[in-house]
Amino acid sequence: MENKILIAEDESNIRKLVASYLINEGFKVVEACDGEDAIAKFNSDYDFSLIILDVMMPKIDGYEVSRYIRKNSEVPILMLTARDTEIDELTGFNAGADEYISKPFSPRILTTRVKNLLKRNALNSMQDVEIEGIIVKYRERTVLIDGEKAVLTPKEFDLLYYLIQNKNIVLSRSQILSTVWNWDYFGDDRTVDTHIKCLRSKIGNYGKNIVTIRKIGYKFEC
Repeated sequence: MENKILIAEDESNIRKLVASYLINEGFKVVEACDGEDAIAKFNSDYDFSLIILDVMMPKIDGYEVSRYIRKNSEVPILMLTARDTEIDELTGFNAGADEYISKPFSPRILTTRVKNLLKRNALNSMQDVEIEGIIVKYRERTVLIDGEKAVLTPKEFDLLYYLIQNKNIVLSRSQILSTVWNWDYFGDDRTVDTHIKCLRSKIGNYGKNIVTIRKIGYKFEC
């Protein structure tokens, strides 16, 4: 089936640039110029593979559009925004978004994010997961440790989710970077070590389940 993507962005130059890149990659694209138009386009055709929403749109903002879509569909949602604080990201995730990218962005990076999100969705890898005393609620972006809510950053959440999905499998640092950071991180792989250290400290006794594999990477052992 052809992948059809709805792009809702009020800045026409950005919308058309993103559309051109996606079309070149073989996607069919439907454009919406504001939040109200996005909801109308969504209601007229539920057969979208993915939705791209700008946050700051006239009439209805991206958060509200995302909430509306999420009440009616499990279609993956990627949000675009000039707001790049952790609180803004969490607001987007709580509104039902599956991915978040800040402006300015590279159209190539956006296209890669779209492909990765579609791949994850095709593999049904965005479901809630539970292991021992840890519950990860993907859509809610919430982690419960023995029933208590853990406060994680978005990247810590994605890292824990990826490790648990691949429990007892050794994951190299490059694998973790390519999946959790989507290859758009241009530093070195020490960022993985830093995030692992912080994550261990936030999940209590289960921190010991994240095992270091010397010179390779990590695995969640259970």
